Amino acid sequence: MSNRNLRLAAAQLGPIHRGETRSEVIERLLKLLKDAHDKQVQLIVYPELALTTFFPRWFVEEEEGLSLDDFYEKEMPGKDTKRLFDAAKDYGIGFCLGYAELTEHGERFNTQILVDSDGSVIGKYRKVHLPGHTEHEPWREFQHLERRYFQAGETFPTWHAFGGVVGMAICNDRRWSETYRCLALGGAELILIGYNTPIHYAPDPTQDKHASFHNHLVMQAGAYQNGCFVVGVAKGGVEEGVESLSDSCIISPSGEIVALSSTDGDELIVADIDLNLCKNYKETLFDFGRYRKPESYGRITNQSGAILPEET
Repeated sequence: MSNRNLRLAAAQLGPIHRGETRSEVIERLLKLLKDAHDKQVQLIVYPELALTTFFPRWFVEEEEGLSLDDFYEKEMPGKDTKRLFDAAKDYGIGFCLGYAELTEHGERFNTQILVDSDGSVIGKYRKVHLPGHTEHEPWREFQHLERRYFQAGETFPTWHAFGGVVGMAICNDRRWSETYRCLALGGAELILIGYNTPIHYAPDPTQDKHASFHNHLVMQAGAYQNGCFVVGVAKGGVEEGVESLSDSCIISPSGEIVALSSTDGDELIVADIDLNLCKNYKETLFDFGRYRKPESYGRITNQSGAILPEET
């Protein structure tokens, strides 16, 4: 069996502040791209909402000087992002990029795209598991209004790309085991995940101290239980007064972390992977065709909240 080797990189970003322009942010992405080129990377993965500050932390309608539409991309590539597309094509590097999408029909999504080394868009994913709340909650130190400013996506598609089968997920998606299983049932061998994760969780601050552990726990479990490589890449550090998790990583199908960021700023981590390693798990312990029992899993798709047994 021939190797299916791929050199990939997670391009972690530090904070993007409110006053930074698209052009300034693109310069940072281009610098990471140049670093990836120098390291002979074939695929680089940028974080969720990589072009702007994380605007759902504000109730935008009441923030002086903010216009909601300014945070969204109406076309991709657009005037500023075309520079990234052109540079990646010149280098012969594929990339994955997260951004806020505003469609021609006025729909708003938290979106991630996968772009081939020739600059063509392979696929688009829209975040399914939107966290947070829909209305202004003044008791919070900061808002988390993704459910106000985005519509939810509906499916977990996969694509043939970069010598294997690739899927994408965004931030809160990584906490749900169904995400990885749906992608793996679509043949995914490589799952690309961008995230912006505040360390402080207002509904239950006792979880704050576990933020880094929980971040890696869910991605490592998802990788192992589905025989996939997983790339998790953050926009971290203190952004507009809110401390967000970094800890970007690349995880093998064994569940082991094979590359890990060491800063809270712009940083490139690189790993050489062989997609054939996925078969070691997909064709043994996690041979879905042999061992899965979908007839027993009806609750997973037939209900959302828990239904308790009757008391006797």
